Amino acid sequence: MRKNVRCFGSLSKISSLVRRAALTHNDNHFNYEKTHNFKVHTFRGPHWCEYCANFMWGLIAQGVRCSDCGLNVHKQCSKHVPNDCQPDLKRIKKVYCCDLTTLVKAHNTQRPMVVDICIREIEARGLKSEGLYRVSGFTEHIEDVKMAFDRDGEKADISANIYPDINIITGALKLYFRDLPIPVITYDTYPKFIEAAKISNADERLEAVHDVLMLLPPAHYETLRYLMIHLKKVTMNEKDNFMNAENLGIVFGPTLMRSPEDSTLTTLHDMRYQKLIVQILIENEDVLF
Repeated sequence: MRKNVRCFGSLSKISSLVRRAALTHNDNHFNYEKTHNFKVHTFRGPHWCEYCANFMWGLIAQGVRCSDCGLNVHKQCSKHVPNDCQPDLKRIKKVYCCDLTTLVKAHNTQRPMVVDICIREIEARGLKSEGLYRVSGFTEHIEDVKMAFDRDGEKADISANIYPDINIITGALKLYFRDLPIPVITYDTYPKFIEAAKISNADERLEAVHDVLMLLPPAHYETLRYLMIHLKKVTMNEKDNFMNAENLGIVFGPTLMRSPEDSTLTTLHDMRYQKLIVQILIENEDVLF
């Protein structure tokens, strides 16, 4: 009888979690706000602030310009400008190493197009590939894919005709995540995820992971959600690819999460918790997302 009560309690918690996740997702995760990336700028000729409409005085460093959208304002005015940056594709020089939200807004997509394109290719021809994501492709070929995305954007050709080894595509996707200036699991949320991973009770740990997920910026949340759905498909082919959630956690833990502290000791200490977080996200993607 006691076992049945515990079981009912767990199901009730998970049902509650699903309902809350759906509500919170609808409320918070389609408003892709982005702060401006202001840098001090020297303007040639007369210039007016695009926030207060007053003249910018001086000969040098008269104001600041957003390097993503080109908005020109006084330095003091920049503190009051709303988070409404709309990046201009002409100003976004790269796909890799570009802030995730900036890339998403520049291309007007829910997720970085490189993630969508790579995952489509992997699911089309690689889900049964042994050691998928664990086996590495040739570094120079992965760099070729990176350059193709940087050069051609969504027109980059990563088909089997050009790259027959699927491990090159998985390597390019992992490299994209590693090259992000702010990881998919952001520096702000990293310590909260690590603390959640340390909770011994499985139900409470799941609740804690869900609560931290809701703190991710919308573009990061959506990218993580899409990736976890994909990785769940990878585990469904485990009998062919030999990649379960734990194995994928080992691969993607340090790929998606980086400690804000630049400390080798911290990194080594956190590795098992990084693995566990990704494992939990994969195994519970239908509940957490």
